[in-house]
Amino acid sequence: MSIYQKYGLKQIINASGKMTALGGSAVDTKVAQAMFEAAQDYVDIQELMLKAGRIIAEITTAEDACPTVGAAAGIAISIAALIAGKNLTLIEQLPYSEGLRNEVIIQKGHSINFGASILQMIRLGGGKVVEVGQTNYVEKNHIIDAISEKTVAIFYVKSHHAVQKGMLSLPEIIEIGEENNIPIIVDAAAEEDIQKYIQMGADLVIYSGGKAIEGPTSGFICGKKELIEACRLQYKGIGRAMKVGKEQIMGLISALEIYKNKVENIEKQLQQVQWIVNQFQNIDGITASVVQDEAGRTIYRAQLKFDEEKLNISTHEIIKQLERGEPAIFTRNHYANLGIISIDPRPLLPGQEKIIVNRIKEILRV
Repeated sequence: MSIYQKYGLKQIINASGKMTALGGSAVDTKVAQAMFEAAQDYVDIQELMLKAGRIIAEITTAEDACPTVGAAAGIAISIAALIAGKNLTLIEQLPYSEGLRNEVIIQKGHSINFGASILQMIRLGGGKVVEVGQTNYVEKNHIIDAISEKTVAIFYVKSHHAVQKGMLSLPEIIEIGEENNIPIIVDAAAEEDIQKYIQMGADLVIYSGGKAIEGPTSGFICGKKELIEACRLQYKGIGRAMKVGKEQIMGLISALEIYKNKVENIEKQLQQVQWIVNQFQNIDGITASVVQDEAGRTIYRAQLKFDEEKLNISTHEIIKQLERGEPAIFTRNHYANLGIISIDPRPLLPGQEKIIVNRIKEILRV
């Protein structure tokens, strides 16, 4: 029995991915041990923040870094740092930023909801959002035309949630930023490559510690030294409501130390999803296939497309029954309106793929 069942919470099989709604990641024993030891002792938090920043910077190849309580907090803190800088009076004034250089340009297809509105995270930091282009189409001139003397940043979202077609690429956005001396912030919360965007020339890059990195609920901002110094100072302002604890910081560092040496076994991942797909071959009403992550990451999932008329059940009803079962099974349901669910093998514990397959077949009576 896990600690959650001890307190009457339902057992979960996570086939959805490293999702905040399901608790992010299940951490390595070494990460849990680091958090356990950190919780039982004292430390100078300012010294810890600086030391952690140097460690994170080395791993990400950035000039400096700042731990956060999560990627969403990283967005608000990054925006606040660019608006208020190191001016304590302005730091204490935020999120009220009237009269300051506070406009943040974002492509309309990047105005996503990741469980909350990304635009709200920008506003929490004092940013005034300037959306450009259309949901599925943005040109360079849309960005150029939106730049004014009040533009403080261009915000780029690298996520499967964002529109993948018709948007300007990050290299194009960085080029615009360099030509106009405007900082580029990249939200790379769930991205696996923690060096790529810094090396491309982004000024600030934000990551979640609890997704690809498989750490605790945490995150970090990495980037230019001067900007990161301003990010740390925001803990005297809006960041105080988002402060990150010693346990989270040590867990994050431990997870990053493991992650930098991790070799992802893509072949094993493919074998696992192919096995799942094979269990549904030749079943009338189900089309099963192996698909790659929408945002181009080296993540492969088993995708099941249901013919609702032939199966005489809606996809939403299948999902509902999976989640109401014992254990409750959570699949990836971004395309449920199209009759599609996906199974992400990464969070699965040994043998859980068999439970999922049997439960779906039981629901469908096939």
